[in-house]
This record gives sequence, structure tokens and C-alpha cells, in this order.
Amino acid sequence: MDLRVHHRTTYRYGSPVDLAQHVLHLSPPDTPHQRVLSHALRIDPPPASQFDHRDAFGNRRVHVALQSPHDTLTVDADSRVLTEPPGPLPATGPVADVPWELARDRLCYQAGAPHHEAAGFVFASPYVPRDDALAAFARGAISPGQPLLAAAQALMRAIHDGMSFDPSSTGVNTPVLEVLHLRRGVCQDFAHLMIGALRSLGLPARYVSGYLLTEPPPGQPRLVGADASHAWVAVAVPDGAGGSVWFDFDPTNDRCGAGSPGEDYITLATGRDFGDVSPLRGVIQGGAQHTLSVAVTVAPTDAFPADAA
Repeated sequence: MDLRVHHRTTYRYGSPVDLAQHVLHLSPPDTPHQRVLSHALRIDPPPASQFDHRDAFGNRRVHVALQSPHDTLTVDADSRVLTEPPGPLPATGPVADVPWELARDRLCYQAGAPHHEAAGFVFASPYVPRDDALAAFARGAISPGQPLLAAAQALMRAIHDGMSFDPSSTGVNTPVLEVLHLRRGVCQDFAHLMIGALRSLGLPARYVSGYLLTEPPPGQPRLVGADASHAWVAVAVPDGAGGSVWFDFDPTNDRCGAGSPGEDYITLATGRDFGDVSPLRGVIQGGAQHTLSVAVTVAPTDAFPADAA
């Protein structure tokens, strides 16, 4: 699919901000399943300095510094991405057949053994603890000896079927254990819950941020700014040759695949949890209280609303 994304973030401050430093994760990468055709960042007021580099997870991260007083900050990210359908989950073979317990043992950190890239995603992170309650939730969805891919799919389905999507129930800092108790939340919550459940069994999993194309109701126009960022999970599976392969699982929509959950998904960044890939975060001097508004439009390029960017 040839997709375009416009992501606008606006901060309005109660009093002028004198100085600000911000970090942006708003630049989609080229991957085997997506190719970036164009990407532009527009920042108002213009920063005094701006540079980008790769973070520890390989994401493109942009640093900006603003050194003049301002009471509004607007960041526009405009991207055009060509996506491909993901590969299916393999039904047989060394990747498909490995039991989750054996996968756990193969992928965990072992002193003196070669470092395995996936091993770093088995530990607790700021938004995702390892906890007995999360392990119990996972064991309620999967079976002993079940192949890891099938187990991840079963856990994804348990979250999809057992949780209610409710944007009013949680906030960005709602703890995973509270989400488990509430049985409701949004895509960030469901991704954190699945990651925490897997890690609590000793299995590495990482957080994926991005976008998902949504369709308006039949006969209705596509609304400008009505979409949102999306989040899902990637699970590492041993490849039988000493490495691993990552597969994507979206518990919000019960979709999965190799490389992405679908061709209507755009991957933006990966990390241990939301904190590693927050679209925009930073520190400011001044500003007092502030309000934040985010407007995201995702549409096929040939049907992109003229007034969306």
C-alpha cells in the first residue's frame, strides 16, 4: 500500500517557555516490509539546532533545541511509506515447532555465551514489570510445551477477547497490573500487558510503535486528524541457527505476521516499552501549565485529504 501519514503535535503553554530540549521519534525506517518514499519534519518555532542519529534500538531519533521564548510548539511529521503484505506465521519447521520453554532457554542471557540480541528484551523496563500475576495470566492462555508462535498467538487472542478497548479508562502512565485488573484500556496498554506476560515467563518481547490505516464508515468522508498512533508487540523466536526471528502480534486487533501485522501498518520505532519510543518528549524552562493536542491522519496517498497537512 502507498500510504501517507501526517502527525501533528501541538503544545500550548500558560506562559512563555524560555528554553527547551526535545527528542522526537517520528521518522519511519526502511524495513524489509516498508520503504520510506518521503519524510519531512516541520517545527515551529524553528529550532536553534537540530540533529538526528540512531538510538540504542536502531531507531532514528531527532534532537531539537529551542532557545527563544515561545508559548506554542508545533511539530509536523509528514511521511509517505510504501508497505508490503507481511509473511505468514510459519506452520512447520524449526521456527514454528520450538516449544516456548525451549525458546526461553535458548534466548536467555548466559554468562560466557555469545550475546544474543533478543536477550535484552526479557528484563523488566520502566513501563513493563515482571510479575507473578502477569505470569499467571500468560499461563492461563498458553499450554506447557506449546510452540512459541502458537503460544504468542493464543496470548494475543486472550488479550483481544478478554479486554475492552476504552480510551477513557487509562492514561499514558497507567500501570500494567492495573490494566490487568481493569480488563480495559487502549493499544499501548494491551501491548504492555502482552509484553509483561511474556517477559514474566522469561520470553523476550519488544514494543512497536507505528500507525494503522483505518477506514471511515461507508459513505462517510475520511476525517482529518481523527486517527492515532498505534502500538503492538514483536516476539523473538529462535531460528535454529543460533539467531532469532521477530514476529509481530497486535493484541488490539488480533492480527499477526512476519515483519508487521499487515500491509495497512506502518512501523515507526521499537523499544522496551512506550518510554523508549515516545513520539515527543523533552525538558523545558518556564511554560507553567500546558495543553497538548495530537492529530494524526493516515490515508492512501491518492486519497489523502488536501487539508490534512
